[in-house]
Amino acid sequence: MVPGGVPFAMLSDAGGEIGKVYGVYDEGAGVDIRGRFLIDPDGVIQAMEVMTPPVGRSIEELIRQIIAFQHVRKTGGAEVTPAGWKPGDPTLSPGPGLVGKVWTQWKPKV
Repeated sequence: MVPGGVPFAMLSDAGGEIGKVYGVYDEGAGVDIRGRFLIDPDGVIQAMEVMTPPVGRSIEELIRQIIAFQHVRKTGGAEVTPAGWKPGDPTLSPGPGLVGKVWTQWKPKV
């Protein structure tokens, strides 16, 4: 446990400098709104989500996306993961022939 009772490290962006860079700083309220960014080892933003405070984010979906991005990176992009993909599900081979046909080639486990 870190000081203050929060079980993970947090940072403060009192002046909104980080929030301004990522486009999540609310000038009127003087605070950052909720934003999450998945940044790959090369420093490229692969995914982002911005939410207003009344609605929470899904940690399960965040973890699923991290695993999916790691899988795609590990395969060099030879395998891609459709919406709802989970580890162990089949992947897809990207290419022009897949456009508009994802659901004919990939059936999620129910």
